[in-house]
Parts: sequence; C-alpha cells; structure tokens
Amino acid sequence: MKELTVKELYTLEETIAKGIFQDVTYPWEVLPKISSFILELGKTLSEEEYEKRGENIWIAKSARIAPTAFINGPAIIGKNAEVRHCAFIRGNAIVGEGAVVGNSTELKNVILFNKVQVPHYNYVGDSILGYKSHMGAGSITSNVKSDKKLVVVKTPEGNIETGMKKFGAMIGDEVEVGCGSILNPGSVIGSHTNIYPLSSVRGYVPAGSIYKKAGEVAEKRAE
Repeated sequence: MKELTVKELYTLEETIAKGIFQDVTYPWEVLPKISSFILELGKTLSEEEYEKRGENIWIAKSARIAPTAFINGPAIIGKNAEVRHCAFIRGNAIVGEGAVVGNSTELKNVILFNKVQVPHYNYVGDSILGYKSHMGAGSITSNVKSDKKLVVVKTPEGNIETGMKKFGAMIGDEVEVGCGSILNPGSVIGSHTNIYPLSSVRGYVPAGSIYKKAGEVAEKRAE
C-alpha cells in the first residue's frame, strides 16, 4: 500500500538516519537495523560537532542534556536537541536535531526525526517519528500485543505481515498525537494528521486526517 511507504510518510532530508531507509519499502523494516546503523554512523560523526560519551553514545556539543537523564548506548543525540530531567534512553535511539525528550520520557529502539517532541511522560518503543511530530503528555506507543503474537499492520487493502513481535508506531511528518492516547502495535499514522486526546488507535490512519475515535476519522479541511 503506497500510503504506508517511507516516501509517503517521511521527509528523509530531516534525519541524520537517512541512509538506513535505503532499499526498504516500509519504514518498520529498519527497526532491526537501528543498533548496527548507529554503531557505523557514530564512527563517521565530526569530532568538532559531536563528542563520544561512554560506550557507543555520541552527543552533539550543542545538545542540552539534564544531569538526571540516563542514556544507554548505542545512541546518537543530535544538534540542539534537549534531553530533560529524568529522561530514560534505553538504547538503539537516534534523537534528531532540535528534538525534545522530556521529563520521565522513555525511548527504546527508535528514530526521532528533526524537531520531534516527546516532552511529557511518553513511552516510545520500536517506533519511528517523522519531522516535527509531537506526542502529547502521557501518550505512548504500545509495542507488544497482549497475546504476544507477531504484529500485523491493518489497512483497507488487507493486512501486512511484519514478522515482528515488537513494533510500536510509524508516525508521519507533523503528526499531532493528543494527550493520553495509545498507539497500539502496528499503528501507522499518515503525515499532517491529528489524533484526538485519549484515543486508542489501531491500524492505518490516512494522511491529513482528524482521528476522533475508531470508525470516526474526518479529512482535514483546507484553510
């Protein structure tokens, strides 16, 4: 399904991880590759702009890291990013330029494009967040099904088997996720879409939509 492809969801010029998306069709195909990609990319980063802290952790010198934040490698924290008080980066994480990882937010096996905001009590695991996407306070990606079966992506054209047990959400560019929402395993949110607060989202939500609740998705009106 074309709408779920990397090309439709993301602006690749807005991530240092552009190279990982080469030769894949769907963005979730890169999830198993994030760790090794960071290890290779980290070796190429400019020592004038980045410093290596600890094992396999590269942090831009312009980034702001709270002393109470915990960062486990492999990880890359981009230029002018902000990692706030008690953030927990568990590893296999790329935090884009100008991105915000907030108070008590947890990241694991993720790519955050430039200027992504996950600023308040968010859990983001096995997910990719596009340019300028924002997750409201307390919104999370759920990355494992309760029955522990492999995740499928549900689309109007049928299900896509991913072969993955852990898969959170693929969030397109400039998506707004409302406070307290849950993006269930295998969710794909098209770019420029708004998710109402307290939503429980499953499957594919088209680009340029307003998700109010299951079965009630409206197209955004042109301003």
